[in-house]
Amino acid sequence: MKNAIRELRAARSLSQAELAKAMRVSRQTINAIETERYTPSLPLALALARYFDSTVEEVFDGGNDDA
Repeated sequence: MKNAIRELRAARSLSQAELAKAMRVSRQTINAIETERYTPSLPLALALARYFDSTVEEVFDGGNDDA
């Protein structure tokens, strides 16, 4: 799933490890989310959005555009 995690993390000068610690997941999980190899659970997606003061829709793009 496309997402803005990498950009949001970089804007705060956070490493993957620092974000992983804040989210209580592994660095590998953050890497997998950023490279679109893993879609986070709803609780993790919500936690990431809250952490970055954003909505889930702003952080994650499900690709379901009705255009």
